[in-house]
Amino acid sequence: MNEAWSKAERVLCVRLDNMGDVLMTTPAIRAIREAMPSRHITLLGSSSGVRAAAHVPEIDAAIGYEAPWMKNERTDESGADADQAFIDVLAAHRFDAAVIFTSYSQSPIAPALVCRMAGIPLRLAHCRENPYLLLTDWLAETEPVQQVRHEVERQLDLVAGFAPRPSDLRLSFRVSEPDRAALTSKLRTAGVDPAAARIVVHPGASAPSRRWPAAHFAQTVRELAQCQRREIVLTGDAGETTLVSAIAAQAGNPECVHDLSGRLSLGELGALLEDSDLLIANNTGPVHVAAALGTPVVDLYALTNPQHAPWRVAARVLNRDVPCRNCYKSVCPNGTQACLVGVEPREAVDAALALLSARRSMRALEERFTDQEH
Repeated sequence: MNEAWSKAERVLCVRLDNMGDVLMTTPAIRAIREAMPSRHITLLGSSSGVRAAAHVPEIDAAIGYEAPWMKNERTDESGADADQAFIDVLAAHRFDAAVIFTSYSQSPIAPALVCRMAGIPLRLAHCRENPYLLLTDWLAETEPVQQVRHEVERQLDLVAGFAPRPSDLRLSFRVSEPDRAALTSKLRTAGVDPAAARIVVHPGASAPSRRWPAAHFAQTVRELAQCQRREIVLTGDAGETTLVSAIAAQAGNPECVHDLSGRLSLGELGALLEDSDLLIANNTGPVHVAAALGTPVVDLYALTNPQHAPWRVAARVLNRDVPCRNCYKSVCPNGTQACLVGVEPREAVDAALALLSARRSMRALEERFTDQEH
C-alpha cells in the first residue's frame, strides 16, 4: 500500500448503513487510531450511524449523509444540487484519506466517486470490479465465493496494509454518566428497581426477514417470568411500540415484565444493557451494543447472512438450517421464514437459562479470587 497512508492524519471512515454495522467496524477504526494516535477520525454515516458514533471514543467527529444509493431515511428528491452541496462540505474538511467500509453485497463505487469529487487523495475499499481511478487502493472482493468472514474480520483485513490489528478486538461502545442517570430515572418511573437483576428482550428488527414471531417472543417472556426471578424489560424504538406492547399483553403482563419501548435513547439503551444479565433479541443493532458491553446474548439469528453473529461475547445463536440460507434478503423470498419460525420458544428459554447459569458461575469464581487476593 502507498506509504502516504501511514502519514495520513485526517481520515474519513465511510460506513453508510446501520448502527450495528458501524459498531462492527469499530475494531478496524481502533486499528487506524492505534497506528497513529494523533489521527483525527471522522465517520461519514447515516443518521443511525451518526447516533452510534457519539458512543465510540475512537471517532472524533461524524458527518451525516443519507446517501441516495442506500436504504435509509432520505425521502427528498432534491437531486444533484443537494449532493453537490454535500460534496463541497466534504471537500472543506480536507481529508487526507478515506476508508470506505462496505458489506460484501454493497459496491464502493458510488461513495468512492463522492470522495474523489471531494478531493480526498487516498481512497481504499473492497471492490468486486476494477474501480480504475475511483479508488487509489483496493482489495479484490472474494466473498462469498472464496470465503465468508465475520464483518469485524472483513474490515480489519481491509485496513491491515496500514493499520495492524489493535490490541483490543472488542466492539466499542461508551456509556456516559448522564445516560446512566437518565436510565435510572426512567426505570423508577416505570416501576423498575434500577438495582434489580434483569433480562432485556428486544423483539424488533429493521428487516422483516430477521424478526422471530411475536407469539414466540411472548411465550418466551411468559416462561422466563415463571421460572426465574429477574425483572424482564422489553425495549424497541418508537416504531416498535405496538409490537412490544402486544408481546407484553400476549405474555399475560406478569408483574416482572416492563415495557420501555420508545422511551430510551441509544445511550440509555446502552446503560440498560450494561447492567443487565442477558439480552434476547433478533439479529439487530442492540445485539452489537450488548456485545461491546460484555452482556451475554440469545440471538434469534435469521440466516439472511452469516457475517453478523455476536462478536466476542457469550452467546447462543438460534436458527434452523435451510437450503436458502445466506439469501441476503430483507424480506424472506419464500414467505416462510423457515430459518427462524422453526426455533421454538423453549429453545430460547433453555439458552437463556444456560447463559444465566454460566454468568452466575463466572461471577462466583471472580468473587472467590477477589476474596483470596484480599
